[in-house]
Amino acid sequence: MIQTPQFLKIIRGPPSAIAMLAAGLLLLTGCATPLKPPTQELQAAESAIASAEQARVADYASADLTLARQKLAQANTAVRNEQMAQGEYLAVESRAHAEVALARAEELKARAVNEEMQKSIDTLKQEMERAGARR
Repeated sequence: MIQTPQFLKIIRGPPSAIAMLAAGLLLLTGCATPLKPPTQELQAAESAIASAEQARVADYASADLTLARQKLAQANTAVRNEQMAQGEYLAVESRAHAEVALARAEELKARAVNEEMQKSIDTLKQEMERAGARR
């Protein structure tokens, strides 16, 4: 015969009721534990925004950079209001917008350099054609 542990003999009732009681206690302790602030996510968002600002992204993708800053401010507000999950989500979103701004700015810079090079090539071709016509 299986012996019941001593601490279970104190609790009387059907096993399903005991299981429900245990689940309820676990749920309550889970709710009572405060979430930690999303420090890493906030720092990553701040770092991404700083990198974008150093790269002069505002000249090319100011809307994306503005959105990143707004999301970071919302994330900080959520953390101050102890809405840690919302703060973490907004911090991650802020970082993503900053990275998009940086990528968009780099694309636009590269496109501008490419267009300038194409103009130079066209000018050189014209010069070569004129030089060839003079001979």
